[in-house]
Amino acid sequence: MPEARPLTPAGRRIVAAAEELFYERGITAVGVDLIAEHSGVTKRTLYNRFGSKDQLVAAYLTERDGRWRALVQAAVEAADSPAEAVTAPFEALRAWSEGHTRGCAFINALAELPDPSHPAYRIAADQKHWLRGLFEQLATAAGCADPAMLAVRLLVLHEGAVATQPLALGTLEPSADLARALVRAAAPPHGQAGDGDGDASG
Repeated sequence: MPEARPLTPAGRRIVAAAEELFYERGITAVGVDLIAEHSGVTKRTLYNRFGSKDQLVAAYLTERDGRWRALVQAAVEAADSPAEAVTAPFEALRAWSEGHTRGCAFINALAELPDPSHPAYRIAADQKHWLRGLFEQLATAAGCADPAMLAVRLLVLHEGAVATQPLALGTLEPSADLARALVRAAAPPHGQAGDGDGDASG
């Protein structure tokens, strides 16, 4: 995740307003005039801080990414075993979904901003690569067979649950159950490295 200079109070208000508007209405549908109005600043202040709408979109996704990664890391650290830690992102998603009902902001951004040169594109794409890498790292720590392939399968399940969230199809719990079943099938026999004795990954 890219580093950003600390936001001023006005900058935080702008990003908060942008996040609400971009997520609820779509990135291309929202202009800087509306964001400035909602954040209580002038358009000049917005441009002085972020330079362009494109950079503001990048700042919005960066802030959101930081909160999501922190939530996932907390879920990983709370897991009772390395095997449970592998599916911790699904637990994080359950908590995250309580306040985010329009699907994944990063998938939405990639759909609206398909140009890889857009400053927000890399942030959205990196978020998915990071999650796949985390699944592989956790699966490796748990001693799972073929952790790279397992990570891809878990990512597909996770992202499918996120993408179908706005449809209220109840896909999160079945996806999490299937993810746990995949981890159990890939985990080493009981008593071998990575399967227990309270040695939680974190």
